[in-house]
This record gives sequence, structure tokens and C-alpha cells, in this order.
Amino acid sequence: MDYREITDFIHQLYGTEDFVPLSVPKFVGNEKKYLEECIDSTFVSSVGPFVDRFEEEIARYTGAARAVVCVNGTSALHVALMLVGVERGDEVLTQSLTFIATCNAISYTGAHPVFIDVDRETLGLSPDALSAWLEKYAAITGSGCRNRRTGRRIKACVPMHTFGHPARITEIAAICEQWGIELVEDAAESIGSRYQGQHTGTFGKVGALSFNGNKTLTTGGGGMLLFNDPELGAWAKHLTTQAKVPHRWEFRHDAVGYNYRMPNINAALGCAQLENLDTLIESKREVAAEYARFFEGSGLQFVREPEGCRSNYWLNAVLLPSREERDAFLEYTNDHGVMTRPVWELMTDLPMFEGCERDAQQVTRWLADRLVNLPSSPRV
Repeated sequence: MDYREITDFIHQLYGTEDFVPLSVPKFVGNEKKYLEECIDSTFVSSVGPFVDRFEEEIARYTGAARAVVCVNGTSALHVALMLVGVERGDEVLTQSLTFIATCNAISYTGAHPVFIDVDRETLGLSPDALSAWLEKYAAITGSGCRNRRTGRRIKACVPMHTFGHPARITEIAAICEQWGIELVEDAAESIGSRYQGQHTGTFGKVGALSFNGNKTLTTGGGGMLLFNDPELGAWAKHLTTQAKVPHRWEFRHDAVGYNYRMPNINAALGCAQLENLDTLIESKREVAAEYARFFEGSGLQFVREPEGCRSNYWLNAVLLPSREERDAFLEYTNDHGVMTRPVWELMTDLPMFEGCERDAQQVTRWLADRLVNLPSSPRV
């Protein structure tokens, strides 16, 4: 397919001849109203009614027993890993095809990421590759699951629901349970996505969402922890608010806490966004459907939601035949008013993670050589 034909289609899709960005937020509801209410109340910092409301409404939307706001998705992942007991020197199984935040959060705990291959269909951690690696290198001991090569404890597994497409999460959860490994879902990109009817981020002990400016639901900057255990959620709320013990005037703290609180002004934006989230997702799914029809029979493969899933299609993606064609496509589209991007640089190619344990990464590398993200903003 001619690259000009693709850029012309994208300009037509968004009804403009101007520059088409990759993903921009849409404010179509009560955003200004709630922000004004927040400012008028003077509660613009880390306490206020919108914080509590946002947590309660996200819990209802996702089906989680408890939701706890954080200042961003990275801090949510950091807390999640600490809550499941990840400690310095442990290993955490994850994927190399992910945004840097996943591995940064692992590194904050002092743990070592171990990179497992992904599925071509889901772009997320492959349960087949996970099981194969564990069978080859892991052993269950009296002190937990251990890597027989390094001797380190394998404490957790962090799959990421890439671009909003759910990974094969029930299979991953079953493998983690079999090996005594804690499951922490990186659902940063998948608000509104469901696997077999269940919201992503609710299959493990803890899940993490992101509300960055380019996400389907944005609070400007922000994140959320999802829990099936409300008591663990209550402890997370305590830790993320500096572990401060309530008192009318004294400053008392009973643990090393973190200033990971979301300000009320951000939560106000989130409450307004959540009111129209289903509309935003439906619009993004319509955009994806038009891409799918356009690329049908073109020789380029549009990435569709996995079977049994409902994806929010946070970022649409297409696969080019080769690395060379990927690079030529990126150059042409960005030169002609359409913002496209390759997948993130693989974690295994970054200097701070190049010495980490990994499997062959065959599918991961295949995808990285071919995948390009296309403009994905909702049209509302």
C-alpha cells in the first residue's frame, strides 16, 4: 500500500489537513465545572471530596473492592510491588516490550527484572513463554520460588496490557499461583478494557492504572491502585499518604510512607472524565474499526483486540513487513503531517537492563522491528 494513501486516509479520518497528533485528551463534559468547584473550595491539594469520589467511582467501574489514587502510574506500580512483598535482591518477571515505567518501578524496590517473551496476538506477556522459562530455570523451595541460575527469589510477575489489549491474564494468573509468584497487573494503558468480561487490573492481588495526559481517561497526571482485598487497599492508602496517623493537630507517622497522593484538583478532572469514559472508548473503538477496514487486504496487518477481549484501543498499531519498511513509513508519515511512533525501545536494549536475565525474546524482537502506532484520539 502506498504511504500517501495511508496519510490521506488518516487526514480524512480526523477531518483535517492539519497535523494529526498521536493521542490527545478530550474534554466534553463537566471538566471545567468540577475544576471551578475545586478551586472555589480551596481544596486543590491532596485532600478533598473529589479524591474520595474518584476512588469510589473507579472501584465501581472496574469491579475492584477498593481503589486508591496515586500521583502517577509509576508510583502506583512501585507501591503495588512493595505491597506484595518484593524486596531488594528479588527477581520480578515482566516483558521487555513495555514502557520504561514498568521496569523503573521494579528497580525502585531494588529488585531485578527478568524479561519474558510476549504473544504476537496480544502484545502482552506470553503465558507459554512464562511457563517454559519457569520450568527451565525455576524451583519451588522452602523460601519460595527461586531462580536456579542466580539463586534469587522470584517474588512477582508484572504483565502489561499493551496499548489497552488484554494479555492472556487468566493463564498468567494460574501459572503464578502454581509457582507461588505474586501477580501485579500493569494496566496503565487499559482503563475500560476487559478480558472475558472482567476489567483488567483485577485479576491479581494488585493492579495499577495510569491517567497521564495521553491516556483514554486523563487527570493530567495520575494513577490508581486496584485491590480485591479492601484491607490491603486501606494499608496502601495509609502508605501513600505519608503513613500519617490521624490526629487533630499532631504529626504522627507509624511507617516509612510515600508522598504519592493525587491532588484533589486532578481527581476533579478524573471524575468528569469518568462520566464520559464509555463514550470516549466507543469512539476509539470506531476509529479502530475504520483502520481495520482500511488495512484489510493491504498487506499490512492492523493489530486487533484479542479473542474474548474488549479493548479500549488506547493506541492503534499496524505491522510493517520489515524494520526497513517500518523506518521508511515512520519517516514518510511524520514528514506528511501524521504523527506515528515505533514501539518503545526494548528494555533489554537499554544500558541499565542489558545484563538482566531473559529468554530468547523472539516475538518481542519481531514486533519491535515492525510495529508502528497510528493516531488514536477519540473523535468526540
